[in-house]
Amino acid sequence: MSQAHYEVNGETAVIRLDNPPVNGLGLALRQGIVAGIKQAEGDEKVKSIVLIGSDRAFSGGADISEFGTPTMMAEPILTTVINYVESARKPVIAAISGACMGGGLELALGCHYRIATADAQLSLPEVKLGLLPGAGGTQRLPRVIGAEHAVNMIVSGAAVPAKKFQGTPLLDEVVDGDLLKGALALAGKVVKEGLPLKRIRDLKCQHPNPEGFFMFTRTTVGAMAKNYPAPLKCVDAVEAAVTKPFDQGMKVEQEAFAHLMQTPESAALRHAFFAERKASKISDVPSDTPVRDIKSVGVIGAGTMGTGISINFLNAGIPVTIVEMKQEGLDRGLTHIRSVYEGRVKKGRMSQEKAQACLDLLTTSLDYSPLSTVDLVIEAVFEELSVKESVFTKLDEVCKPGAILASNTSTLDVDNIAAFTKRPQDVIGLHFFSPANVMKLLEVVRGEKTANDVLATAMKLAKVIKKTAVVSGVCDGFIGNRMINQYQREAMLMLQEGASVQQIDKVIEKFGFAMGPLRMADLAGGDIGWAIRKRQYDEKPEMKRMVIADRICEMGRYGQKTGSGFYRYEPGNRAALHDPAVDQVVEDVRKELGITPRKISAEEILQRCVYALVNEGARILEEGIAQRASDIDMVYLTGYGFPVYRGGPMHYAQQVGLMNVMRAMEPFAENPNAEPGFWEPAPLLARCAESGKGFH
Repeated sequence: MSQAHYEVNGETAVIRLDNPPVNGLGLALRQGIVAGIKQAEGDEKVKSIVLIGSDRAFSGGADISEFGTPTMMAEPILTTVINYVESARKPVIAAISGACMGGGLELALGCHYRIATADAQLSLPEVKLGLLPGAGGTQRLPRVIGAEHAVNMIVSGAAVPAKKFQGTPLLDEVVDGDLLKGALALAGKVVKEGLPLKRIRDLKCQHPNPEGFFMFTRTTVGAMAKNYPAPLKCVDAVEAAVTKPFDQGMKVEQEAFAHLMQTPESAALRHAFFAERKASKISDVPSDTPVRDIKSVGVIGAGTMGTGISINFLNAGIPVTIVEMKQEGLDRGLTHIRSVYEGRVKKGRMSQEKAQACLDLLTTSLDYSPLSTVDLVIEAVFEELSVKESVFTKLDEVCKPGAILASNTSTLDVDNIAAFTKRPQDVIGLHFFSPANVMKLLEVVRGEKTANDVLATAMKLAKVIKKTAVVSGVCDGFIGNRMINQYQREAMLMLQEGASVQQIDKVIEKFGFAMGPLRMADLAGGDIGWAIRKRQYDEKPEMKRMVIADRICEMGRYGQKTGSGFYRYEPGNRAALHDPAVDQVVEDVRKELGITPRKISAEEILQRCVYALVNEGARILEEGIAQRASDIDMVYLTGYGFPVYRGGPMHYAQQVGLMNVMRAMEPFAENPNAEPGFWEPAPLLARCAESGKGFH
């Protein structure tokens, strides 16, 4: 069935792109466009051709369902389609509305004329996948908007509203009314006035000082791009548009595209792109599962997490009631929320009217009674099971039937929490990451009795509040914190064995993490990790103690919040400063444990930290706590600062080679300070390595 519908309107053939949701340029649509051009050329009554999409999208570019399949490169490929359009013997007009992205914009640039609605969004976002436009975008766009604007647009991948291009050769007309009517009128004008078949490829792309401009641009882009090769390749391709004939410029573009496709950075970015989309799919919950209507939300606790969680819903236009036990706690929370919105207004990120509208949705209470009508309650109280029991027992009494009861717990057993109620089917974990109004990740923890519609509602709601949701089963720490415990433990053990605080963090940050494990501990708050460790020590007496971390917490050094942790912090400054007091603690602990410090290489630091994530991730995957390896990667890319250009721990391990990972782990298992049994390869890791198929 054709995805390009052909009809004749007067003397104009209208080819309507129809591959929902965003008219991805899959094989069937590409074939349909070429067939439509041929049909129009063969009809003597047809004098012009209009290509048009839907209100939502002219075209969002490549059809992602074809990525990695033979049909992606089956003829007619996109450059062939554009050649048919550009070489058509009758004028072709692109009528653009909604999204016009990537290959969609390249297709429009191949047309002879373009008309767009003012709010249409134009972009070439390929750089976000570690690539560059590969169907002439780097050669045609500079010819119609200039090299400087084209570089900015291509290197950023940002969408620009069509009205910004009004008056440039990119758009012949911008309309506010009926797009098809406007396109037919433009087509009629072109035919009546005998206007030429304008080809962008024939335009000159000039710059008054190309050598100076591109030298400056490379320096600027290179400093920003760092570990990403695509932005500089984009600059090379745009420079070719200025300095070379069109066909030679196309050769530069295509060679750069082919090179980038083979880079590990692009592979990682493409993996992350698909992983984010897969994460929303739950294998045993049908996509048409009915969801519950969430029109109002209650939040228990006005601390850092509670206020951050509340801001997400206020931003989405959902009324929030915050409940606190004491007025001073409530006042502090309200002050924090107001300061967040004041900051956004001051920085120009939000209008005063929008900020006030959000604040107007917020109500507060010192008792639970207002929660009797809300559709969802999220508790964000102290991480202790007895405290959770008190809260959920009360919620069970107060909340209406069908209300979803959610816990923001980061480690505790959601099934135990659900058992405090008479409605365990309505209980779910919604683990936000701090700061909750900034971090993208939301771990959705599925209890043994959590109903499918509750899970489906949580996943839909995550999109409403602009979070990346990943489903986790119930275990201590779920996906993210269970793995990070192993990562942090290895950092602490290496500190005991001879590494320094600064050395460990520098190695991990050089690898690409946003911050090293010890800086991260200071940011999160040492008291939080300490409370978790003390609970785990009680539950697992054989567990190896993190003596240095415990000793630092015993001194009241909880990180940034107290001005000292593994580092010291000056008032009003988050810079992590070396503290000799910590060196003394480390030295004292080594003596107490009878450890003679040894030199630890950067390679060992990196492998022990990262491969600890991989090995524990494999166990989590095998136990069914995570649905898929790419879900684990999404947790780490969006919640823990794992470098995006490395694709997440599981993807990175596959790039290194799982056999190589296992080989590197062998000496770690022989370390007398190691946690007994940890460095034994997870059975799934061993099977995947032996099969050569990998986690994915």
